[in-house]
Amino acid sequence: MQNKKAKPFVKWAGGKTRLLNSIENKFPYSRDDSFTYIEPFVGSGAVLFQVLNYFPNLKNVVISDINFDLINTYKSIVSSLDELIDILNIWESEYHKVSLDEIKKKKYYYDKRKIFNDRKSSLTMQSALFLFLNRTCFNGLYRVNKSNKFNVPIGSYKKPSICNEDNLRLSSDLLKDVTILNVDYAELYNYADNGSVFYLDPPYKPLNKTSNFNSYTREEFNDKEQVRLKEFCDLLNSNKHYWILSNSDVRTTELNDNFFDELYKTYRIDRVSMRRNINSVANKRGKISELLISNT
Repeated sequence: MQNKKAKPFVKWAGGKTRLLNSIENKFPYSRDDSFTYIEPFVGSGAVLFQVLNYFPNLKNVVISDINFDLINTYKSIVSSLDELIDILNIWESEYHKVSLDEIKKKKYYYDKRKIFNDRKSSLTMQSALFLFLNRTCFNGLYRVNKSNKFNVPIGSYKKPSICNEDNLRLSSDLLKDVTILNVDYAELYNYADNGSVFYLDPPYKPLNKTSNFNSYTREEFNDKEQVRLKEFCDLLNSNKHYWILSNSDVRTTELNDNFFDELYKTYRIDRVSMRRNINSVANKRGKISELLISNT
């Protein structure tokens, strides 16, 4: 494990693995610099892990997400790692044993989903259920309904890796000094110091009615919220903090939709080609433009 680096432990719609180089190029600091890094919409943590692996002298690191189940899992990986690994290893073995029996496999999955949605288990058990479902559900998608019930169906994987023990241990070690919160993004302003770097990856503005993957929580991240986030960026800018924000390029499907171009017209807007992997129709997955907006 000595030469390995921690990587995201969950699959996540909108993960930033393919945007890492473009985001990294916008950082105003060099490898050996010391600064505070803050990520209010951490998601799978692709950018977080890149930053933690690349910058050895970080002063402080603060992450948050409004999704309680996700943040609970981050915390469990730090505080209850061995228990978490023991549970996942058992479930992986049991799930693989029924992998060729569709009836038994489905029962196993939906039983675990029900326990997760009942929300009566310990926090560590809920984290294990979260990781199990993430690894076995359709496309690794996380989606809840208005009642906060996880409703993604079973995936088609035969013998998925449910417990990547090496990566969980690497992740735990890397996260041990990180402040992990479950708060509204605006509260993270209180953790900033001189010249902090914020990476903002909010729920994307949908390109059309069928591409809305904002259902990570019960709350809706609508246009009003997008405007509030821009005002937060203004606050960061006026106090000399650096920020980088990613979002969908709505002009991909509507050339005259200048929502973000107008909203962020005083900042730098770059369009970056990305590959879209989540779509129920395989031939609709492919390259798409995304926005990187910044004051750097």
